[in-house]
Amino acid sequence: MDLTELTQFVKISEGGISIDCWIQPKASKTAISGIHGTSIKITVAAQPEDGRANAELCTFLSKKLGISKSSVQIKSGHASRRKIVFCSGASKEKLLACVQ
Repeated sequence: MDLTELTQFVKISEGGISIDCWIQPKASKTAISGIHGTSIKITVAAQPEDGRANAELCTFLSKKLGISKSSVQIKSGHASRRKIVFCSGASKEKLLACVQ
C-alpha cells in the first residue's frame, strides 16, 4: 500500500487526519487487518458494549500514531461498525507506516 491508496479512506484536514474505519469487534486481537471497501479494517478485541470497543479503538490508534488518547475522537458511527475517526496531530505518512 502507498500514499495514493490511502486517499480513498484518509482525508487531510486542518490539524490532523480523518480515517474512514470498518471495525470488527470481538476479534482475537486488536490490529489493522486490511481494507474493507473504502475503509481501513481494524479488528478490536473488546466487546461492542458500553463503548468498550470504541475506547479500545481510540487507544489503539493513539499508540500506533504516536499521539495522545485525547487526540483521537470518533466523529461519526459511535454505534456502527463504520466510523469516521479524527486524529489530531497525525499524518498520512504515520498511518502508512502502521498499515505496512
